[in-house]
Amino acid sequence: MSNPKIGIVISTTREGRFGDKAARWIYDLAKARGDFDVEIVDLRDYPMPFFDEVGSPFYVPPTNEDARRWGAKVDSLDGFIFVTAEYNRAPPAVLKNALDYAYPQFNRKAAGYVGYGGVGGARAVEQLRLISVELQLAPTRSGVHIGGADFMAVYLEGKTLADLPHLVPTATAMLDELSWWVRALKTAREEPQRQAA
Repeated sequence: MSNPKIGIVISTTREGRFGDKAARWIYDLAKARGDFDVEIVDLRDYPMPFFDEVGSPFYVPPTNEDARRWGAKVDSLDGFIFVTAEYNRAPPAVLKNALDYAYPQFNRKAAGYVGYGGVGGARAVEQLRLISVELQLAPTRSGVHIGGADFMAVYLEGKTLADLPHLVPTATAMLDELSWWVRALKTAREEPQRQAA
């Protein structure tokens, strides 16, 4: 089996965001393992309007061209790491909107989470796990939570997340779980193709 393809999705598009720092950090950790092919997927590259289609992508493909490109990207991946801020106890609207623009492309894949903010983005991650289940994604139990003190050390004090080794054990646990789920689901998704051959 070839290495599974993992998309690290940056959940915010605003200027001055922290998400690209967290995405680069988890990218480096995931890539160093050698059991994933990883890429950063930036929602800035998919400027979708607020969901305004004739129906859910569960039933009808989107007509918006950026949404179609987003769906093709999601379809090309075997799993996801959602790097999310927490806005008002929830994931950012731009991420929820992107999730709403795809459905079958997410089915029977796996997702891990890196949250950041006052409580490590825990409430946003919790909501993303619920959304993931509806999208037929298998969510990892373990997640990475970059709390307020660590966030400020990077954002204001010039440190990098690599300077905070206490975050590595939870990242390793999440990546281990993601690796298992992604491989199991990739094998299961490919089984009908093997039987048809």
